[in-house]
Amino acid sequence: MSSSAASEAGGITSSDYIQHHLHNNSIGEGGFWVLNLDTLFYSWLIAGVMMYVAYTMGKKMTSDTPSGGQNVLEALVEFVQQQIKDIFPGTNALVGPLALTIFVWVFLMNAMDLLPVDLLPAIGQMVGIEHMRVVPTTDLGTTFALALSVFALIIYYNIKIKGPMGYLKTFLFHPFGKYLIPVNIVMTTIEELAKPISLGLRLFGNMFAGELIFMLIALLGGTSLLFGLIPQVVLSSGWAIFHILIITLQAFIFMLLTIVYLAMASQHMDDQKH
Repeated sequence: MSSSAASEAGGITSSDYIQHHLHNNSIGEGGFWVLNLDTLFYSWLIAGVMMYVAYTMGKKMTSDTPSGGQNVLEALVEFVQQQIKDIFPGTNALVGPLALTIFVWVFLMNAMDLLPVDLLPAIGQMVGIEHMRVVPTTDLGTTFALALSVFALIIYYNIKIKGPMGYLKTFLFHPFGKYLIPVNIVMTTIEELAKPISLGLRLFGNMFAGELIFMLIALLGGTSLLFGLIPQVVLSSGWAIFHILIITLQAFIFMLLTIVYLAMASQHMDDQKH
């Protein structure tokens, strides 16, 4: 039975259907201390699968007769390395693995949106789980956790490169010099805070919109084959194909901005030397 037919049979409106699918399986008192268990489960599950695949492929890698998986992995590593070479000044042992991990992890979390919107929630209801959201990046907690982790690294490298006083001087004398220190503090603080906010909100906004469109398409289904099921299948298939570009682009943008922000910290070091 389609989503629309099921909703009508159960007396559930389209609004109720969407609200149900946008509700996380959570515990906590509310506000900051709420834990979205479905977000944690699926993000950790994907991370675990990544580590297992990386471990098994690492043991089987060879220079003689590489497998198809090894070729894909090597192409992906070379692609990320090229982005770093084009943007990041000098060398850094952390940036490469960090960029690769971010790209693959964000892509796989985004790709959960390609599963049928009612599939895993329906399975969850069979075992007593009333609410389930399966796309971790449609949760602000996930996107801001990633963005704040990157921001913490930006602060760390700024302090490591310039020293605590050197980093403080950035807020005092940038961008307008020593005669406009109050304005400099405000402008530089806004500039720094905009980095994690833009990272987190961009990824969340695009993935949330994609999830919502899949739900709206699911509501088109009904008892009529011509006016319900066929348009639903056509639209969902077309949107899924287009959505593959979106989830890939969002993962790439998040990775690229991470490299850019870390490169900016390293570039400050070069400027200071000169």
